[in-house]
Amino acid sequence: MKTTATTISALAACALAAGCAGVNEPTVGPTGAPRGGTCDAKPAQSAVGQNSTAKVVEAARVRSGAMIARILRPGQMITKEFDAQRLNLEVDANGRIVAVRCG
Repeated sequence: MKTTATTISALAACALAAGCAGVNEPTVGPTGAPRGGTCDAKPAQSAVGQNSTAKVVEAARVRSGAMIARILRPGQMITKEFDAQRLNLEVDANGRIVAVRCG
């Protein structure tokens, strides 16, 4: 009887652990382009001067190798933590990209 209770407890612990396992990130972004990892802003510098359309932002993200991209508007409050997987696209009041950097 003790062995059965031990086995059931062990199985319950395994099921609980499996349910808490992390969800895998998708391997492609919303456009079907591969998701990246660590950001490198240099290949994405060609976005400077372009309008910050979804297509331009996604192309810059893919070129940089970043996992995500965000647009930083003038006067917008932003978080200051550094994220090596994030591409930051700074835009002017007209939505034109003025700077590209990682973080």
